Amino acid sequence: MTKSKEETPSEEAEGPDGGVWAWVMVGALFVSSGFVFGLMRSLGVFFVEFVQYFEESAQAISWITSIAVAAQQFFSPMGAALCNAYDARIVVMTGGCLAGLGFILASQATCLAHLYLTMGVITGLGWGLVFTPMVVSVMGYFTRRSALALGLGFSSIGLSSFIFNPLFQLLVEKYAWRGALLIMGGLSLNIVPCGALIRRQKQSKAPAKVDSDGRSCSARLQRIYRYLELSVFVERPFLTFCAAITLFNAGYFVPYVHLVALSRHVGFSEYQAAFIMSVTGATDILGRVVSGWSAARGCMRMVHILILWTSLTGVFIILLPLSSMSGSYPVLLTVSLLYGFCGGALTSVVFPVVPQIVGVERMMGASGLVQLIESIGGLLGAPLSGFLKDVTGNYLASFVVAGSFLLLGCLILTTLPRFFQCRDPPPSSETFLG
Repeated sequence: MTKSKEETPSEEAEGPDGGVWAWVMVGALFVSSGFVFGLMRSLGVFFVEFVQYFEESAQAISWITSIAVAAQQFFSPMGAALCNAYDARIVVMTGGCLAGLGFILASQATCLAHLYLTMGVITGLGWGLVFTPMVVSVMGYFTRRSALALGLGFSSIGLSSFIFNPLFQLLVEKYAWRGALLIMGGLSLNIVPCGALIRRQKQSKAPAKVDSDGRSCSARLQRIYRYLELSVFVERPFLTFCAAITLFNAGYFVPYVHLVALSRHVGFSEYQAAFIMSVTGATDILGRVVSGWSAARGCMRMVHILILWTSLTGVFIILLPLSSMSGSYPVLLTVSLLYGFCGGALTSVVFPVVPQIVGVERMMGASGLVQLIESIGGLLGAPLSGFLKDVTGNYLASFVVAGSFLLLGCLILTTLPRFFQCRDPPPSSETFLG
């Protein structure tokens, strides 16, 4: 009886791969991911508007999205540490408020520096406090079907991209870019009730407590060290994975910043360009679900599935500007559909690989640190593409370099220990690949 009472506060942890609240949390991830990455992917609609209004180069405008992406990833360890120290519910709700505040303030911007601070830093900070805690909260309910759960939760990203791109194009024409950003701020506040659904889960091992008073400097440093899971930095498999993901990140977001501009550059209309991003989002949905379902079947190792989808994504990114050279809208649309499918598929299997590398107990902190490191790629990828466009006058070099980053990351992943084994090790709290 005592044991039963002790477990009552964690009644939602009803065992691996199940429980009603597990699927409620998948729904919360579905909504919150849509308002984080759906909005992030829709920022390309504003690219041409900002270039014309502020009369700046493509490289300078590219920094807005890059700072937002990098800030989301850079602040993820802080979100993970705050969840370890306090309550994930409060962290996510605070993040939702900051994300909305950033867009609302951006609607009053008078120079690019204001957009860098508001859409970039403030909104990115809010996203960083939302994403990792939501992902890890869902993964805490699943083992074998974690990729499927994340695939379903992330499928909203493609759906929201499908809806938001033409919607924001319409809003920009009706209310100008300032009004559209104000509406985006209001939409972002819907993340707050998603955070309110998070429940505390029973953990088999909480971060070790150091010096109950916590007043000495060494005790505080040790607490920070444990909350952030900094011990993973001495493990080669983790560093190898981070290097690969950083390269993925340098190229992955480039089409979401420049594909609309590429489409308009080769002569397609504003709505044709926005529609390409929309249908890319539609196939993104299918890719996430198919990838999660296939991973749950266990026919291939998770890391092998990740390399498969990432290499295909890199190839199709390279083909995007080549397909536009024909001037054929159906050809560009077809390649965009394939890119969207593979790009969505790879995201469903990135985070399920993390516990296989560092162990289940360090999943929260390690997931945040992965995003911290990959923020370097997110920060530099789009501005580099903008610079190449300014230098060459077209987007060919931009997309070829972006796709090459993903292919190089795949090569780095093949150096993981025991990479060429055919089956994943069984789940445990220990590291699997190192």
